[in-house]
Amino acid sequence: MSTQPRDVSHPTMQAISYTGAGGREVVAVVDSEIPVPGPGEVLIRVTAAGINRADVLQRAGNYPVPPGAPEGPGLEVSGTIEETGAGVGAWDFGTPVCALLTGGGYAEYVTVPEGQVVPVPDGVSLTEAAGLPEVAATCWSNLVMEAGVQAGDWVLVHGGTGGIGSFALQMLAALGARPLATAGSPEKVRRCLELGAEAAINHREEDFVDRVRELTGGHGADVILDVIGAKYLERNVDALARGGRLVVIGLQGGGSGTLPLGKLMGVNGSVTGTLLRPRPVREKAEIMRQVREQLWPLVSAGKIRTTTDATFPLEHAAEAQDRFEEADRTGKVLLVTEAGARGAGDAEHAAHAGVGGRRP
Repeated sequence: MSTQPRDVSHPTMQAISYTGAGGREVVAVVDSEIPVPGPGEVLIRVTAAGINRADVLQRAGNYPVPPGAPEGPGLEVSGTIEETGAGVGAWDFGTPVCALLTGGGYAEYVTVPEGQVVPVPDGVSLTEAAGLPEVAATCWSNLVMEAGVQAGDWVLVHGGTGGIGSFALQMLAALGARPLATAGSPEKVRRCLELGAEAAINHREEDFVDRVRELTGGHGADVILDVIGAKYLERNVDALARGGRLVVIGLQGGGSGTLPLGKLMGVNGSVTGTLLRPRPVREKAEIMRQVREQLWPLVSAGKIRTTTDATFPLEHAAEAQDRFEEADRTGKVLLVTEAGARGAGDAEHAAHAGVGGRRP
C-alpha cells in the first residue's frame, strides 16, 4: 500500500451544493476544503459522478439526508485513490476505482469507507464506471439478497429501460432467470428485448397483470421489482405467483396505497420496501463485496453492459439533472471533473465532457 502527500497547490475543491429545496435554481457550485480520510476511509480524486433519482428528490426537498451523511448530492463516483486513512491497507495511490456513497459525490474529491470501494471492472472505462455502483448494488441487494431470485424464476421489472431496469434485465438473464419488463413505448419495448427480457409489455396499451399471467402460463411473477410504488401496489399483488415476492424500491407513482392483504395472504406472498442510501456501512460493504465477486465478472465478460446517455462538466450539474429527467433518456447521465481528468489522464473526457454531449 502506498500513498502520496496531499497536493497543497490545490487546497480546495469544487463541489455542488443545494442552497435550499427547489428546482435547478438551487444547484450551486461552491469551493470547499478537500476532505481528509478518517480511519478506515479512502480519499478518491473523482473522475466522474453518476446522477440518480435520489439526487433530484433531495434537491426538491423530498429525500431527507440520512443522519451523518454528507449534505451534498451524489451517491456514486469513479476515480483514483488519492490518500488513505488509518487502518486501510488494500489500496495503492492512483488505483482506478468506483464507489458507493451516502452523499457528496458531486465534487472533485470525496472520502468513503473502504468497504464501499471496488476496482473498476475490466473492459469498463474509468468515466463510465461512475454509473455502476448504485445500480449494481441496488439490483443485486434487492433481487438476490432480498428476494432470493433463482434460475428459472419469472421476474417482472417495471421500467425496463431505466437505469435500474436495464441493468436488472441483463443481470437476471445472465443468472438464468426469466425476466419480463414493462415499458412505455414500442421503441422501449424493443430495447427491453435487446437487454434480455423474454417479453416486454407496453403498459400504455396492455394490462400488465393480464399479460404476465398469459406469458407465464397462469403462474404469475415469482418476483416483481417495482419503482412505481402506490400506483401499482394492488395490481402488483394480483400479478404475483404463489410465494411471490414484491420488492418496492421507488415511489414514482406515490407513497401511499391500498395493500390487499387477503390476496397477498392467499398467495403466501410478501412485500418488501428498501432504500440503499441509509443502510449501515457494514451492510453496504457486504453488498459491494458480493457485487465485486458475483457481478463484476459478468460485466467484464460483456454479459452486462452499461450505457451512458450524456456527460456534463461538474459545474453544469443543473443541466445534467434536467437531462436525467427527460423522458427520452436511455442510460446514465454522468458529471465529469477537471480534477479527475488531470489525475487519471482519461482522454475520453475531452470528447464527452461538453454540455449536453451525447455519446455517439
